Amino acid sequence: MTEEQLKKLQWASRRGMLELDVVLIPYLEEEACHFDDEKAAQYATFLEQDDPDLYAWIMGYDKPKPEFAPIITAIKEFINKKIK
Repeated sequence: MTEEQLKKLQWASRRGMLELDVVLIPYLEEEACHFDDEKAAQYATFLEQDDPDLYAWIMGYDKPKPEFAPIITAIKEFINKKIK
């Protein structure tokens, strides 16, 4: 992943909901070093979704679209790791 791609993802991770900001920004800061171009593109597509959908998926109120299930799982694992 290029520095330009990372900056775009950092900007896109800043959402309209504080609840998402406190999860997505730290997740990206810690995990971006493990992103290849494909994973970066998937994450960028994930960030194009509406905030209420992202929030519902992350909180477990709704099932994510199948293509985003791995990202949601990774985010939830990140959250659980940080809480414990």
